[in-house]
Amino acid sequence: MIRDLSVEHRPVSSRFPAVNERTIAEYELHPKQVDLFNKYGYLSGVRILSDEQVEALREELTRLLDASPEQRELFYEYNSNESTDPNHVLFHALGAWRIAAGFHDLLWHPGFTVPAAQLLGGSVRFWHDQLFCKPARHGGVVAWHQDYSYWTRTQPLAHLTCWIGLDDSNRENGCLHYISGSHHWPDLPITGLAGDMTAINAVLNEEQRREFQRPIVVELKKGEASFHHPRLVHGSFANYSDHSRRATVVNVMKDGVRSASNNPLLHGIPAIPAGEQIEGRFFPLLYSPACP
Repeated sequence: MIRDLSVEHRPVSSRFPAVNERTIAEYELHPKQVDLFNKYGYLSGVRILSDEQVEALREELTRLLDASPEQRELFYEYNSNESTDPNHVLFHALGAWRIAAGFHDLLWHPGFTVPAAQLLGGSVRFWHDQLFCKPARHGGVVAWHQDYSYWTRTQPLAHLTCWIGLDDSNRENGCLHYISGSHHWPDLPITGLAGDMTAINAVLNEEQRREFQRPIVVELKKGEASFHHPRLVHGSFANYSDHSRRATVVNVMKDGVRSASNNPLLHGIPAIPAGEQIEGRFFPLLYSPACP
């Protein structure tokens, strides 16, 4: 019997440090970093995980890549290849926090929650997690998109994405690319998550297309993270290198965001009626600056 860790709203292991005055001070961002995030829509190169923590999560990920049918039932989505091209593989899954202790406890890690609270400007509530894996030599793309285009079933927009590398990521193996300042753009229509890096052109105006001539290349060491605004346009190209590119993503929202749909917010969980605050078993409060 697989234990569903969504019932646990606190760490179930000692893999990450506890939240206290020392760890808050250790992981707190400098005000200039917060200003940079607000200006450009992202903040990259933030060290979140030690090498030992990265290795522990890699071991869990290896098992999840070959999840049992019982484990797959707990994922909100599980795509062995989100791409339609078998020669370009993009593993993408939502819900690892329900199955693996490390990915569960990562949500409460002060290395993540303390900066997240600063960038959100308040208490941090969990939205959902993701795994993205591009195998060596034939890893697929993540097409240009805004995260919030997929999240309009939640309102108001008070969300944050944290992308955490489990491998070094660079141009060769398909690292993140950002369009700086695009968090000021309006919501764009969804043009697909995998396969076509040019699909977004159909929904851009001329000024926005010019911005694509100057993408920001986000190269990170394993254990480093990049935070970005949910409207920031981002994507990542194929992996033709000899090295894998694995990452986990934690998506959160400021406490108080409400459901904008009468349908389930994530596959397989009870609906929260439109207008009601998002909370409960599947959306735990991770950190409140007033109550560490």
